Amino acid sequence: MEATLFGYIRQLLDTRTLSPHGFCLLWRPELLWTHVISDAVIGLAYMTIPLSLVVIMWRRRDIPFSGVVWCFAVFITACGLTHFMSIVTLWRPIYGIEALIKVVTAAASMLTAVFLWRLIPLAVSLPSPAQLRAANLELEMRIAERDLAIRELQHERDERARVEESLLQTQKLEALGQLTGGVAHDFNNLLQAVQGSFEMIERRAADVSRVKRLARGGIEAAQRGARLTAQLLAFARSRQLKPEAFAIDELVAGLREMLQRTLESAVDLRFDLDAAGQFVLADRTQLELALLNLVINARDALGPDGRITIRTAIATIERASPDLAQGRYVQVSVIDNGAGMPEEVRAKAFDPFFTTKPQGKGTGLGLSQVYGFARQLGGAARIESREGEGAAVSIFLPSVEPPAESIAAPVAAEPTPVVTRGKVLVVDDDPAVRSVAVEALEAMGHEVSQASDGEQALAQLNTWAPDVMVIDYAMPGMTGAQLATQARERRPDIKILFVTGYADVDAVQGSLGADQLILSKPYHFEALVKAVNDALAQGGRSPA
Repeated sequence: MEATLFGYIRQLLDTRTLSPHGFCLLWRPELLWTHVISDAVIGLAYMTIPLSLVVIMWRRRDIPFSGVVWCFAVFITACGLTHFMSIVTLWRPIYGIEALIKVVTAAASMLTAVFLWRLIPLAVSLPSPAQLRAANLELEMRIAERDLAIRELQHERDERARVEESLLQTQKLEALGQLTGGVAHDFNNLLQAVQGSFEMIERRAADVSRVKRLARGGIEAAQRGARLTAQLLAFARSRQLKPEAFAIDELVAGLREMLQRTLESAVDLRFDLDAAGQFVLADRTQLELALLNLVINARDALGPDGRITIRTAIATIERASPDLAQGRYVQVSVIDNGAGMPEEVRAKAFDPFFTTKPQGKGTGLGLSQVYGFARQLGGAARIESREGEGAAVSIFLPSVEPPAESIAAPVAAEPTPVVTRGKVLVVDDDPAVRSVAVEALEAMGHEVSQASDGEQALAQLNTWAPDVMVIDYAMPGMTGAQLATQARERRPDIKILFVTGYADVDAVQGSLGADQLILSKPYHFEALVKAVNDALAQGGRSPA
């Protein structure tokens, strides 16, 4: 069969008995060139069509009926070749090659016809321009609806954030209310220690050793009061704090005094801290508030012989669960020996607004916010409890690497700074605070003047040129920031040291500028020395 096929092709290509097509036309020039020009134009036109189709298909590869387009391109190309072969055969009788090209053309035409028939349903289903316009209009309407939904969702998100912030402040106020009695008791103790120390110093002024001992007792009592005030202000601040890395055991240990003040004296509060050196990345205030809420909840569930244990431990999760991924966590648990929870209560304990307390005694948001706080930090909160066997509420927080400053090698204590003497103007509306600051600065050898408000300070600047102004940030009438602005207008080279009693120094610094010198009340003698030295150093003065 192969020999027969090759023999057929040889016969097809044999031109020895054939005459060129021009012979049939008697080689008449007008006939020859009419055929040549017509076939050349038709052939070129045929060749440009598949070239255009190739460009279209190359740029639009997503066209669903590309098969028929390629078949049509082959068909048109073959048709064009037949016209060029008609020109060749005018002078050379290679009719066999022309026949083979026509065979290819026939095959391509058949494939194209088949594809076209199969393409009819798809072509009929294509949308009309009117349908496309209607679809575009509907799409635009849906986009507008989506944009409106996104705006409404953003509004709801903002409203939710506002409500959550309000709830957080409500919880803080409730927690502060729990602290009121203990705080009043502790402050009376502190005031008694300070007042008693000063009375005894007045009576025993000649006994130097006793005066020093009494003064030390008064200073320690004042420092306890400063720590208590700092804790209260931290709970009272309304802004969201930035997460920071801190040692969990140190934070829990620092809450010991405040939690003991919150509980009745009959409650046995214990600490079992076993996560030394473990750090978490969280908001200190929110974590303190979460623990305070858990302790208050535990207290409400206690009987006459109540005991609450705050425990820290390292927890390694080997197998991931829906609420905790694999990894190393710090577990902080508040455990009580109270009434416990039945299974149906424990299952709903973290649900918002769920509470078993009488109306007006609880919002049902404490545990849900504890859970949300833990989940937001990549952890979880869990409850283990049985009715009559107490409860343990645990917060799991991911363990993080300690910050660089916490693992740095200890450095030797800095020596007492060398005093740089200069002219200092102290501006404070509290006469007691102002008097102590003036005495401390005079003891350092400075030339000191004082003013009780901004107007007095500006009047002094007209006749006196201090190197540094020590200004109370919050004063009635003209604030410290306003006074500093006007003072610099009169004395551009004057240095400003702000003193503030606010716990949130970052907020004060944000309103004044990152490079502004700020000293927090209450301050130590050494801190005042260093702050004034830093202010004078900015002016380029040399130590005395």
